[in-house]
Amino acid sequence: MPLFTRLSPSRPTAWQGWLCASRASVSIAFMMYAGAVPQLIDAWSMSAAQAGLVQTGFNAGYAGSLVLTGWLADRMGAKRVLLWSSLATALVGVLVAVFARSFEAGLLLFTLLGLSQGGTYTPAIMMVAQGVDRARRGAAIGLLLAGASFGYAVSIALSTALSQLAGYEVAFLVCGVVPTFSAIAAWLGSADRPNIVPEKAADRPIPAARGDRRAAAMLTLGYTAHCWELLGMWAWMPAFLLTSIALSDGAASTGVLAQGLWIGVVIHMSGCLAAFTMGRASDRFGRRAVLICLALLGAGCSFSVGLLQDLPSSVLLAFAALYGFAVIGDSPVLSTAMTETVAPSALGAALALRSILGFGAGGLAPLAFGAVRDAVSPELGWAMGFAALGVGGLLAALFAVLLPKSRRPAPSRLS
Repeated sequence: MPLFTRLSPSRPTAWQGWLCASRASVSIAFMMYAGAVPQLIDAWSMSAAQAGLVQTGFNAGYAGSLVLTGWLADRMGAKRVLLWSSLATALVGVLVAVFARSFEAGLLLFTLLGLSQGGTYTPAIMMVAQGVDRARRGAAIGLLLAGASFGYAVSIALSTALSQLAGYEVAFLVCGVVPTFSAIAAWLGSADRPNIVPEKAADRPIPAARGDRRAAAMLTLGYTAHCWELLGMWAWMPAFLLTSIALSDGAASTGVLAQGLWIGVVIHMSGCLAAFTMGRASDRFGRRAVLICLALLGAGCSFSVGLLQDLPSSVLLAFAALYGFAVIGDSPVLSTAMTETVAPSALGAALALRSILGFGAGGLAPLAFGAVRDAVSPELGWAMGFAALGVGGLLAALFAVLLPKSRRPAPSRLS
């Protein structure tokens, strides 16, 4: 009998809710630097390059942590890695809140924060895969990632507002201390769960069939294309909307700042809704079908949004919400499908590999966007930049089409 069937509860349980709460609270520290950058440049006497270097340090630390903790989770157990990473994030968050007062200190501490946070992601997905059967796994992983999207929205809102109203020190204090609750929630969510270290000798060979090899490859490539579009959109959509709103509505600078806060919340809250609903949809209609539809919708938004900058701000914000929904909605479906394709003993390594490829592509996407925008006329800059991201959406749709058609989950034998 498969491992997930033996462990799966007959209905959603409290431990899944605690893991979701843990992901939400740890994500509140994820974007606190980005939200406070305008104040930090002056307060820390940073150049633009130095300000970008701190964010790069965080991103590099996070990407490296995803690889390391995925590898460790295969060998030490996902629960153990999750708990240690949650505790480390809580401790580093407090250090950021207290000691991040200069460029040098910020670079070191935010790199450490990235290194600690990666272990709260992959192991949490592995725990859900171990504890929920296939028929409901999409919804369960979707709930987990919806918590993260909610945390991103709160992170942007708090860090931007507090840094403007009370100073970046207060913003760091609030956002940096919240991950302490994440450690508590992770402990509560995993208290009754076993720490599973899969025995390679007991696993089926990897891959068991040619279809498994193709599925794993297509899912990894699809995730890479997904990250190209998603991270590129996250990097440039706020600037595009702020510029477009200012031109169309004649907003004053203070109004644009308030709208910028709203923009961040709209994008990530729509992603929160997408993560949960699309995970559940994939349980009902199949992983492959949902991936194809979302990838095509995301590509359509990418190829369209740059042409809409003259529309009223309310229309642009609504379209941005749709765009955010489309490009994040396939994330839980891709993760769920990977847990169903790769044997448990290699799942952490498989998730680590896709993270390196995905974040590598996602890291290049904003640069490519800017290069394309600079290479064309100002009238076409935004449209062509977003179109470059849309290529990722089209590739994600292609890789989803190439998936074996048996990606629909089997009905639960426990219902």
